[in-house]
Amino acid sequence: MWSLEELRRNKELVNKIDWEMTQEKAIEMYLEWGTGWVRGNDFVATLGQESYYFVLYDWEQPPAATLIRRTTAGAEEIAKVQVPQELFAAAVAADGYRPGVGVHSLTPELRRWLCDRLAGVSLAA
Repeated sequence: MWSLEELRRNKELVNKIDWEMTQEKAIEMYLEWGTGWVRGNDFVATLGQESYYFVLYDWEQPPAATLIRRTTAGAEEIAKVQVPQELFAAAVAADGYRPGVGVHSLTPELRRWLCDRLAGVSLAA
């Protein structure tokens, strides 16, 4: 599992992060049983496709954002970045509690915080 410093040194990987991807969207795109049956062109067309995105696990202490690599074969945790408790709690609260689901998306504030830590990555990248 990579740390923030190791991730920061791998600019090629950092530039692949999809800041708009969520766990739900990744499941829709990569697993045939996903809920997005009307997706237009937003689906995985080849086995070689992959997505990198951050999620929050609401059970983790200390709070962290986990970088996921998702392919049609499954998901792999690549890195963990400790995040401020207040940003973590705000993101979990904003995403809403759903019984049995402890995986949450980033808020815009947490995305900006992570981008700042990754040095020079813009949300447009």
